[in-house]
Amino acid sequence: MKKSFIFAEKKEHMMNNPFVTNGYVSPEYFCDREKETEKIVSLLTNENNVALISPRRIGKTDLLHHCFRQPEIKEKYHTFVIDIYATSSVRDFVNVFGKAVLDELRPKGKSVWEGFLNVLSSLRSEISFDINGQPTWGIGLGAITNPIATLDEIFHYLNHADKPCLIAIDEFQQITKYGDDANIEAALRTYIQRCHNAHFVFSGSHRHLMGAIFTSPARPFYQSVTLINLAPISLEKYQEFCQTHFERNGKSLDSNVVPQLYERFEGITSYMQRTMNVLYTMTQKGSLCTCDMIDIAIKELLDFSSDTYETLLYQMPEKQRALFVAIASAGKAKAINGSEFVRKYHLSSASSVASAAKGLLEKDFITNDKGVYQVYDLFFKLWLQRTKL
Repeated sequence: MKKSFIFAEKKEHMMNNPFVTNGYVSPEYFCDREKETEKIVSLLTNENNVALISPRRIGKTDLLHHCFRQPEIKEKYHTFVIDIYATSSVRDFVNVFGKAVLDELRPKGKSVWEGFLNVLSSLRSEISFDINGQPTWGIGLGAITNPIATLDEIFHYLNHADKPCLIAIDEFQQITKYGDDANIEAALRTYIQRCHNAHFVFSGSHRHLMGAIFTSPARPFYQSVTLINLAPISLEKYQEFCQTHFERNGKSLDSNVVPQLYERFEGITSYMQRTMNVLYTMTQKGSLCTCDMIDIAIKELLDFSSDTYETLLYQMPEKQRALFVAIASAGKAKAINGSEFVRKYHLSSASSVASAAKGLLEKDFITNDKGVYQVYDLFFKLWLQRTKL
């Protein structure tokens, strides 16, 4: 009986291409992270809050979904994953939070989602229903006239829900950029302290901003979480994952392919997965995927994004564009304000470099880790190097 259940579950999630590039599907297509999963699940089920810090595109959002799919969480908790990367105000935050809660509760039946709508008195009249009587969020930002009152109602629901709740807030450092309420950190900390029926994972990709939120004694969230720094998946684990999926589908993989990809993309999961997805498609059943196919696969990915990159590049102010191209050419750029760098890449002046860098950092086009500047999107960097602008 047990065997047929496992087979049925796999069948339900069967993918044509096992190298998934658009979010979490199921444990079968998720690589490793066994220790991290065990640790996060243990912390959450023992009533701790967690902060998860890693660079973007290393797989932390998929890890959160994976943790929430573990039996000891899936069966016993309501779980919510809220991505606030695109938010710029408390009103935005409340809108995304409320929508995520309703979207998660909707499939669980009227008795569950009605409990949420009943406490959402500030927006109750704004909720619409489809032809099947299912509620849809569809609330314009203008309808949220008092974001803190709505936030209060959301937390009231979480604290009185029929099951304990786990909430992952992804790209949590965005709250430091909200201009409409300077006290949002303190307000959130107070709500979370008083909400005994819910525990939280705060994940973020800006190490210094996340570090400041949780390790600075002057900040409201100081010493309120267990901090976990997420490193790239090990080469050995990713090699095993790739080899297994090729072999399972009657294909072979040269043992040097994954190490080459891993080195080229510094172990960053997103770029490796996207390239492996193309390599898997290129390799026929009964055939061998070899290292000389890597550049062909990457060229295909760069060609696909070429129009987007071109548009982004030419929308940049001139001085930002010049610095962006210079950093891409350098690969890893140090002392970008120095006369040597300015002269080498024909930039106008050290002061213009400083203001251009600030603009590029704010828009996430580049990263700065201990004075080393890089283009954030490695495919964008490869495209620029190939285009030789």
